[in-house]
Amino acid sequence: MLLQVLGTAAGGGLPQWNCACPGCSGARAHPERRRRHASLAVQAGEGTWYVVNATPDIGDQIEDGAGLRPGPGRRRTPVAGLVLTDAELDHTLGIARLREAERLEVVATAPVREALIDRLRLGAVLDPYTSVTWRELPRRGDGPLDGGTSAVRISALPVSGKRPRYAADAPDDDAWVVALRLYDTATGASAVYAPALAAWPERLRQAAAEADLVIVDGTFWDDEEPRRSGISDRTATGMGHLPIDGRGGTAELLAPLSARCLYTHLNNTNPLVDPAAPQHKRLADLGIEVACDGMVIEC
Repeated sequence: MLLQVLGTAAGGGLPQWNCACPGCSGARAHPERRRRHASLAVQAGEGTWYVVNATPDIGDQIEDGAGLRPGPGRRRTPVAGLVLTDAELDHTLGIARLREAERLEVVATAPVREALIDRLRLGAVLDPYTSVTWRELPRRGDGPLDGGTSAVRISALPVSGKRPRYAADAPDDDAWVVALRLYDTATGASAVYAPALAAWPERLRQAAAEADLVIVDGTFWDDEEPRRSGISDRTATGMGHLPIDGRGGTAELLAPLSARCLYTHLNNTNPLVDPAAPQHKRLADLGIEVACDGMVIEC
């Protein structure tokens, strides 16, 4: 199974356009620290890829991903579709950016699909430009990533009922935010991708324990970070993100796993955006990494 990390930043990216915090200022002074919005590309077959989450950076992310660039035909693209883990704007605004496609397939859970169609009116916006096909992301069992013959199978692991602000009054559903389990039937390898985590439910625990690769939400280093940095009056968990450090933090959950474990979706306030921060060594001592934009991972 072949994966490309297309971005590793939380909403706003790094640097965020209207922020002069130490993380954003450091990224402006040191361009190598810049991070695009969190996204992942998964190879479904030879010359066929699915992009997980359509971020505002999706055009540049496709251009920088060697396996994702168009060709050899003039309008032939290896990007066959999108998989969405939630309906947040930083994971969906890029859908409209792909309006030049001859056709577009979007794989999502029912509440995410309904929010994008009924609340953001994406169907009405895109219909004059391209043909969009919506496919259900399976919550029970799994299915081929491409909906057909791909050896890579995908399933959704519900992790949160957190709705985006524009759908705050929408019905409750535990699949508003999901993690993804990817399983390669050809090799037996499996991966878990969970860029937004408000909880660590049993199905996720089991999938992570069996996985060869686990990439998870690293938005905030500790629970008080949003309040301490002044970006919110809520804690990390109050904002729907399990912190990395502290009792019950995700580092404590990842450390015992046999899988290769990496963090993604870093907020600009997270000390990990500075390569010299001592928190990197603390994670390294636990055998945990921080994902970088452009990483190619085979598992």
